Amino acid sequence: MTDNRIVWDDAYQRRWQIYGGSAPPVEGLLPCARVLELGCGNGKNTGSLLQQGCDVIALDFSRVAVMAARSVISGTLPGHAVLADARTLPLSSGSCDAVIARHIIGHMNHAGRMKIAAETARVLKAGGTLHFFAFSCEDFRYGQGVPVEKNTFLRGNGISTHYFSPDEVPALFSSLFCRTLTRPTWCLRIRGRDYVRAEIHAVFTRSES
Repeated sequence: MTDNRIVWDDAYQRRWQIYGGSAPPVEGLLPCARVLELGCGNGKNTGSLLQQGCDVIALDFSRVAVMAARSVISGTLPGHAVLADARTLPLSSGSCDAVIARHIIGHMNHAGRMKIAAETARVLKAGGTLHFFAFSCEDFRYGQGVPVEKNTFLRGNGISTHYFSPDEVPALFSSLFCRTLTRPTWCLRIRGRDYVRAEIHAVFTRSES
């Protein structure tokens, strides 16, 4: 499975930027909010969050990725990159205004997804928000690779991806209130052919009580 950090270290070592494109802003984040970014990778999303005025904790378990993310963080901006595992967060309970989980939880097996969900709920403040992004079962890459668990496929690069159903996401974060859940799709053209990319975006809130 892809909870092997050696696979990710190697991937980032060979390709400093594994995932291209620009990171869209995350809506609803207040200036100076303490934001935990899970699986920061090379810092593509970290830079966008810093520009929104957030105090960012960019976390990844790949040492190479954290080195890349640190190059994005300027000494004049409130943020730092941390080498740690999202399944055992080195943060106090109720210490984060928001958590960003953009395409990280889907790279874990079922047990890993459950651990990250529990840790996310633990570190959120009352009223804090989780912003979740993952690929759905409608994505064109669903089914590509070797099946390792239900709706989870291991590809030749050693990285597995779990594709979520709409009902699965609220169930994973059952201790949080699901405010919104959307299923955006778009076309990706590869060598003259169009393929459908499909994601699930959800925003959760921790109860004030």
